[in-house]
Amino acid sequence: MEILFLGGTNFLGRHAVGVALERGHDVTLFHRGSRSDDPFPETQHLHGDRDGGLAVLQGRTWDAVVDTSGYVPRVVRQSVELLADAVEHYTFVSTCSVYSDLGSERVAEDGKLHEAPSDSEDVSEHYGGLKVGCERVVEEGFAGRAFIPRPGLIVGPYDPTDRFTYWVRRIADGGRVLAPGSPDAETELIDARDLATWMLDMVERRATGIYNAVGPNRVLTMGEMIETCRTAAGSDAELVWVDE
Repeated sequence: MEILFLGGTNFLGRHAVGVALERGHDVTLFHRGSRSDDPFPETQHLHGDRDGGLAVLQGRTWDAVVDTSGYVPRVVRQSVELLADAVEHYTFVSTCSVYSDLGSERVAEDGKLHEAPSDSEDVSEHYGGLKVGCERVVEEGFAGRAFIPRPGLIVGPYDPTDRFTYWVRRIADGGRVLAPGSPDAETELIDARDLATWMLDMVERRATGIYNAVGPNRVLTMGEMIETCRTAAGSDAELVWVDE
């Protein structure tokens, strides 16, 4: 397949591109070209900006597009409208943060969603709601041709955040470590490499629809997660559980 990645040089996108190349697909990366290193020199790189700088994509066609970098509906609409007749299948990576109630109950794909804000593009304040708006734009522009995974906490190599890696590093440092709530509290995460592999499986099948993407396929507690970090690091860290 000929696959266009909107992004593809960081974290999940980087892993997905790696899987695509391993499977022999022809990959094109569209990004700003701001990285000092090039993780995929063998691929075609097209430089531009998602917000008003898509001209380099005009007049080209691909079998599929994988969008790992869409956060604002107005911006996502630009790529959707430009690629509607140039691409057969659109994968938009969303998030479980679209759900408005992530309490103790299990949340299925038809769970209640945040309202998409009409007067704000502040991703830090309205991340979930803006992703809801992005999903709707993709579903409208690629009706019957859109695949939307909603991952939970993504972890693994090249993670640019401190959300999970904090625990790995802090436990490895040893000493007394604050731990939130109860060791029996349930948590979920998914390895970026597993998510990328599954996403490419779905792209190759031209799968459509919305799917939660979390793991593992059993109950994982906060206590087990932290204990696993401690075992892997050979750490003598002492956990101090405190109220959240």
